[in-house]
Amino acid sequence: MNLDSVRIMIVDDHEVVRLGLSNLLTRQPGWVVVAEAGTVFDAIRLAAEQQPDVIVMDIRLSDGSGIDACREIVHKHPHIKVIMLTSFAEDDLLFSAISAGAAGYVLKQVGNDDLLRAIETVARGEAMLDPTVTSQVLAKLRDSTRSEAFSTLTDQELRVLALITQGKTNKEIAADLYLGEGTVRNYVSNILDKLSLSNRAEATAYAVRHNLDEYLGTLE
Repeated sequence: MNLDSVRIMIVDDHEVVRLGLSNLLTRQPGWVVVAEAGTVFDAIRLAAEQQPDVIVMDIRLSDGSGIDACREIVHKHPHIKVIMLTSFAEDDLLFSAISAGAAGYVLKQVGNDDLLRAIETVARGEAMLDPTVTSQVLAKLRDSTRSEAFSTLTDQELRVLALITQGKTNKEIAADLYLGEGTVRNYVSNILDKLSLSNRAEATAYAVRHNLDEYLGTLE
């Protein structure tokens, strides 16, 4: 897209916010605000009529959720890029916005220059997350990855795997967990089978690679 000519639509249920955003954005050479809306209904209608390049949309509108509006607009008009502009840095809202197809998620506390850069970024077809919430996204994704890595193991199998990573023998594990050696052998066999591994060395490498210690810490 030619960034010297960007068609923008503003969606916010507060007129003073729309006015402030419009004044800011129209100062940029070639940028034009083609429509303003204060409701989900008008946002969907005007997006279809005006076909903006970028929509700057509040998450909470008077008649519903900007996330729902985003989902419908992006589904019907995939070339339109939506930036969710919100006061809330909540995980659930962030992931819902991303799932709805938002290209950007920016907090209202952001500076003017940062907002302009966010619009430029999504207009180029790239994604933009406010630095304030990026760490939350990465942390949640890491937690999800860990959970998936060990999701098939029972709590007792996780304990056995943790002791395997410490280099302990079946006899030592049995003593630590007050189990019989035969029971421990069964646990080890089940762990290798569930994780599609061949031996204890592979199990240790798998546990380290997927941060078993950190995962166990989240369960305490």
